[in-house]
Amino acid sequence: MSQEKLPAVASFSNRDTQAARRYHRETNHSYESVRRSSHRLVWENQPLPFKIYSSLEPLELPGTLPSSGAAALEALTARPCMDYRGPTLEELASLLFYTGGVTKVGRMAGGGSMYFRAAACTGALYHIEVYLVCGPNAGLDAGVYHFGPHDFSLRKLRDGDYRRTLVEASGGNPALAEAPAALVFTSVFWRNSWKYQARAYRHSFWDSGVMLANTLAVGTALRLPVSIVSGFVDRQVNELLGLDEDREAALQVVAVGRDNSPSMGPATGTTALDLEVQPYSRWEVDYPAIREMHGASGLKSPEEAAAHRDAPPLPGCPRPSGPEFPLASAPEEDGIGRELEETIRRRGSSRRFRQADIGYSQLSAMLRGAAAPISADFLEGSDANINQMYLIVNSVDGLPSGSYVFNPARDVLEQLAEGDFRRQAGYLDLGQELAADSSVNVYFLADLEPVLERFGNRGYRMAQMEASIMGGRLYLGAYAQGLGATGLTFFDDDVVEFFSPHAAGKSVMFLVAIGRPQRRPQSLGRTIPLTAS
Repeated sequence: MSQEKLPAVASFSNRDTQAARRYHRETNHSYESVRRSSHRLVWENQPLPFKIYSSLEPLELPGTLPSSGAAALEALTARPCMDYRGPTLEELASLLFYTGGVTKVGRMAGGGSMYFRAAACTGALYHIEVYLVCGPNAGLDAGVYHFGPHDFSLRKLRDGDYRRTLVEASGGNPALAEAPAALVFTSVFWRNSWKYQARAYRHSFWDSGVMLANTLAVGTALRLPVSIVSGFVDRQVNELLGLDEDREAALQVVAVGRDNSPSMGPATGTTALDLEVQPYSRWEVDYPAIREMHGASGLKSPEEAAAHRDAPPLPGCPRPSGPEFPLASAPEEDGIGRELEETIRRRGSSRRFRQADIGYSQLSAMLRGAAAPISADFLEGSDANINQMYLIVNSVDGLPSGSYVFNPARDVLEQLAEGDFRRQAGYLDLGQELAADSSVNVYFLADLEPVLERFGNRGYRMAQMEASIMGGRLYLGAYAQGLGATGLTFFDDDVVEFFSPHAAGKSVMFLVAIGRPQRRPQSLGRTIPLTAS
């Protein structure tokens, strides 16, 4: 897709971490910044939610997907599979469908359709694309493919085995070196910045992260090795996919399967791709801050990519100093046995909550699932997460209302303050009733200084991504137990102040509100479930 060249922006190296600090500061929400904003949505220019290659023939994926039979909560807490085996075509189809497929179509009361995906997305704008790079296995020719959720098909962009290109770009990542296939997640920036402007760069990792939560859970349920690779030479991967990296860029690579004797040839040179793509909008608006932040967190060499795996471990959680509440044992309520695939199909984003209790055992199961180990290169050799979970508890049976921080190493909630904070929760989350009416709000906060020191600007991507993977697991844990959940945005500095002094110096990455959903009036429309076919 040929488009005019965008103007150059200031160039930063990955180690010049003022870029991440500046981007985060300048995209913070405050009461004043939201009130002053003059941004208005131009509905007639709303972007298309799909990337459609107009000239490529679709290769339909299998319509019958394998069922793992695994309960959702078990899939969230189980250890990743390390067996040697490759994915079948049906398993690849299952990964793609439950990661980014269309699970149902909403018929709007005023006409038109709304396509709901397997994972949540800010503004339901669905700007994350998924590509497949595979060898000659799993019923597919070796090649580079694009996944089309709109017709559940693959379209081949390149013919041949390009896995070695990904291995080299990652600095020899062991998971990729043994992988029969790999998925690459990208963001088409304009499809989210249409609504959210420069803050959309955060959403690139929010929205890919909740998708990755599904990918990891489905891989675990299928006993299929799946591992996230965040360290790679950006330009090399973008060129492989034929992307205009000012407008669409690779975010993560996911190794799928494990072969103890991989037969990869040498890296194949990539010629330029000039494939026709259906325009997303009549025109696009450029937000240079997105391009600047992405460029500043880019890696330029395989050696830089490999260095991420050798970085020193992250510090663990401090010992609690306030009252401790040990997490409860597994819940016994109906719904605990809901299978993962059914959970993902049922998942939505709650639009209204009832002010009603959830059980402490239900909350405990969700927190354990969110904090379970993540198979990712940036967490290798570390027992700690980048993010900590801070909670505003409004109505949890068996837990006093108040503010808390979760210490996963000790499996306890530390109480920061006791009291009714519904009003404060509603204010912190941009004055939204959802946060005030929910049973609990879970915020993900990171101390960015050691993360940026360890990874450079690339660490900002990882902090946002890890938080949203954990948040995506909360989504799944909630729906597995018949509850509802939704991601919300927030007044950044006010959230930190609310949880201080414990949270002093940290930054908010993500937020999920959880509770008992209130049914929508039927007049708003209905949804029709879809099968994979």
